[in-house]
Amino acid sequence: MWQPDPAWTSLPAGGGPATVGVWRGLDENRICIVKRLRRPTADDPPLLSDRTHAGYWRREVEVALDPGQVDGPGLVAPGYLRCEEDDDGATVWSEEIVAEPPPSLFVARSLGRFAGSAHEAPVWAARRTLTDRLALAESRGGWPTLARTTLSDIAEHLWSRRRRWLERRDAAPKGRLHGDAVPANFLASRGEDTVAVDWQGFGVGPIGTDLGYYALSAREDFEVLLDAYLGGVAAENGPDDGTAVRVAATVMVVYTAFSRAEWALSRVAPGEGALAGKFGHPAVAPHLRTLQRHAAQVESLLD
Repeated sequence: MWQPDPAWTSLPAGGGPATVGVWRGLDENRICIVKRLRRPTADDPPLLSDRTHAGYWRREVEVALDPGQVDGPGLVAPGYLRCEEDDDGATVWSEEIVAEPPPSLFVARSLGRFAGSAHEAPVWAARRTLTDRLALAESRGGWPTLARTTLSDIAEHLWSRRRRWLERRDAAPKGRLHGDAVPANFLASRGEDTVAVDWQGFGVGPIGTDLGYYALSAREDFEVLLDAYLGGVAAENGPDDGTAVRVAATVMVVYTAFSRAEWALSRVAPGEGALAGKFGHPAVAPHLRTLQRHAAQVESLLD
């Protein structure tokens, strides 16, 4: 059975369902990052073995073996040193990146350049990032906890119209997506590009999807980030359809924010006390603040 070297230093791991752990270790006297992925078993959901699903377990291995798929423009992967596979999973070795993280607007423009550039999607790229995530929420009954809050009418309105908005989003031009566009995954600038890690969610989809996801975590206003993103798309002669890109980004930010709030509230709801008294819980409050911060985007979908 695979085991990490006791001399390695454990690092915070990504949230992928197949991620066993991430460590800092040595490879031929060179400091590197080691990521271990678990191969699905018969007891795991079939989605982990679906190459087009956002949760496909082996996608980061595919990126490591064929890094040209994500070699700019806009985003680039760290240097991969090697990839080892066995019966239980795979281990990916990459260079350690030590640098000052790039500013949010630089990242937003990089995401736009990555999405707007010409590409040929590999068969293992994710195809239904938000659709797959909402399908998981649907399997759990939608957003039932939010139905018990003052957001109930808005949540019900959005949930009942989710397929309509997904169709509107899917009408946007398609481009490459990082798939997990959070600040922690963008480590450094390299020339005009951003070095990105954690490619488990890499895929193709409506241009604007990554920007919507990134806007959930970035400090800058949605409109400012969108302007930088559109500038990146235009820089690569990408599709000139700002309205469609805005819709795709807005649908991503709103439906992801509500799904996160539902997930967090559902975890604390069974405890003692009224649900309203748990809005300040440290696991819940950040998601509610995100909804407040993106009130304008929520309102734009309430037609």
